[in-house]
Amino acid sequence: MPTYDLYARNPGDSRWQVPATGAARFSWEYDDGRDRLLALYQKGKDKQWDGQKRIDWDLEVDPYDPLGTPEEAMTLYGTPHWAKMTDRDKGELRRHFASWQFSQFLHGEQGAMICAARIVESVPDLDAKFYSATQTMDEARHAEIYGRFLHEKIGMLYPINDNLQSLLGDTLRDSRWDMPYLGMQVLIEGLALAAFGMIRDTTNKPLPKQILAYVMQDEARHVAFGRMALRDFYRQLTDAELREREEFVIEGCYLMRDRLRGVEVLENFGIPRAEADELSEHSEFLRLFRQLLFSRIVPCVKDIGLWGKRLQQAYVDMGVFEMGDSNLDQLMAQDEEIAEKLDAERFAAEERERVAEVEEAIEEGQRLTG
Repeated sequence: MPTYDLYARNPGDSRWQVPATGAARFSWEYDDGRDRLLALYQKGKDKQWDGQKRIDWDLEVDPYDPLGTPEEAMTLYGTPHWAKMTDRDKGELRRHFASWQFSQFLHGEQGAMICAARIVESVPDLDAKFYSATQTMDEARHAEIYGRFLHEKIGMLYPINDNLQSLLGDTLRDSRWDMPYLGMQVLIEGLALAAFGMIRDTTNKPLPKQILAYVMQDEARHVAFGRMALRDFYRQLTDAELREREEFVIEGCYLMRDRLRGVEVLENFGIPRAEADELSEHSEFLRLFRQLLFSRIVPCVKDIGLWGKRLQQAYVDMGVFEMGDSNLDQLMAQDEEIAEKLDAERFAAEERERVAEVEEAIEEGQRLTG
């Protein structure tokens, strides 16, 4: 079925064209490179995988409870609207919220693919071009996987959120070569990692858990790439140039904080926009969710050298300043370990099944010949 037939809201024009600026940069130095980035490039090559084969697509998903979302996590829980809803209505609401969340993941992954390709084009160093080429493939795989999950398992999509689209547009329109790193690798990917992680660690549904764990294993490398490249570059910038980037981060963080409300879903259930905004703003679960979403962004911004007073104050105002002391390397290592552990458990279970089948066949053969 064409994707347009599955949208819960009219997404408008089927094409979004962002005018591109900036130079395409070639490098004639093929022999030199930073060891850390070249090692990451090698890891990026070694860790390529096929989303059709690594993920068990035969696992069934209930579209009306695809993530096992508890009632307390629903924005309408405890309101008069919730009291009027039937069990069928609540299942439909779960379906819409899961569709909205994974649709934003899908659109963000397409944006990441385009930004990674832009980095290949515009970054001056060949080692960074090499790694970003592997990331472009990673992001294509992620978009393929989220698209398949939405089409085959949920049967519904939502258009890109206005705030996510705004940040993507600002990132791609900027002519400075480091801005796709800052907008995508640090802000959008950092926020996505936190959202992926929260669902991965709370869902009791095996298919979305697999998808998120394997995607996060890739994303851990991407954020490491952005940190390395930007940390090296930002050491060379003037105070004025750093302030410009900090202003971009501040604006982007406010946009991303306001992105994750899902008011479009509530509007589809007949709730006026103003009331939907109010309900989302005062949802205790969404308040905690928005705070946790910055657990990857704040320490990364601090690590790359953007930590001026105005930026620090913005994080104080958002209530996330203390996250600057989080151990980002430890979080990324955990993402790797969780994916590897999931693989090991799955392969061990498959091996046990194969052994049991062989033993059963031997017993059957002995019974027939005995």
